Amino acid sequence: MTYDWCRWQQAAETALYGEEGFYRRPEGPAGHFRTSVHASPLFATAVARLLAGTARELGTDSVDLVDVGAGRGELLTGVLAALRDEALAPGLTVRARAVELAPRPPGLDPAVEWHAELPRGVRGLLFANEWLDNVPTDVAEADADGVPRYVLVRTADGAERLGDPVTGADARWLSRWWPLARPGDRAEIGRPRDEAWARAVASLAAGTAVAVDYAHVRASRPPFGTLTGFREGREVPPVPDGSCDLTSHVALDACAAAADGTAELLDQRTALRELGISGERPPLAQASADPAGYVRALASAGQAAELTARGGLGDFGWLRHRVPEREEGYCPA
Repeated sequence: MTYDWCRWQQAAETALYGEEGFYRRPEGPAGHFRTSVHASPLFATAVARLLAGTARELGTDSVDLVDVGAGRGELLTGVLAALRDEALAPGLTVRARAVELAPRPPGLDPAVEWHAELPRGVRGLLFANEWLDNVPTDVAEADADGVPRYVLVRTADGAERLGDPVTGADARWLSRWWPLARPGDRAEIGRPRDEAWARAVASLAAGTAVAVDYAHVRASRPPFGTLTGFREGREVPPVPDGSCDLTSHVALDACAAAADGTAELLDQRTALRELGISGERPPLAQASADPAGYVRALASAGQAAELTARGGLGDFGWLRHRVPEREEGYCPA
């Protein structure tokens, strides 16, 4: 890394995904932060139920499951394990496909395919858990006259200064989705995320695409943005030198408008409850009738409570895009 100044999107792209970038480290994301996937196997069970439901909607017993930003394959491993319960999806054949820039990890289930790019013509479920927050964006800040300007960052230490005024498509995005009202207001320009999500949804020939992430909507944008860093489980200053994760919350409403299909926004608490993950404690009578079963059910309820907790993982945004069967010969751009 150097002491050169550049815009945040370029700096973060190199810091996260360059040859020596953060996401190419051998320990993977799980070495630095804990997602819903790592919090409990119940999250993978919920995704397995969603996949089974998608297969029923498509009227098929053979579906694709695509995990975008797959890390080291933890979610796909968990979903495949959950699907081995024949009562959940009897006779369902799943083609599990990980999309990740990092190399395939050793020891991963050979049933999981490993891709550097989105596969095309997918029929089934595309799932992106905490992916869009790591799609790099530029940052804008309103100057003393209220003019939105690109924020420049020094790659070696994270120091910032204001650059040129925001123009063109970025200016139009800010005006529609995140207008800056006062000097000093900041925003992450989410246009690259809109485009990334539109490409992901377009890769579906039929089925459902789901993005799960830290999120906000136009009516409640944070006035100073959300860009931050994480390393070894702790929040740290966002320095784009490859030493930490760089993340910011996602304008999921803008992503929803960018892609074809029927979009729905909800929180994780609601989404998981629809999939049978509620956090409700087992009845106390079970403790005497089936003590071991009660202990297992109590532990499961505790995990579900964490996944659905207000002020925590339960507040994550879910963007669900349902894509009807495309016309014959459809080929995504």
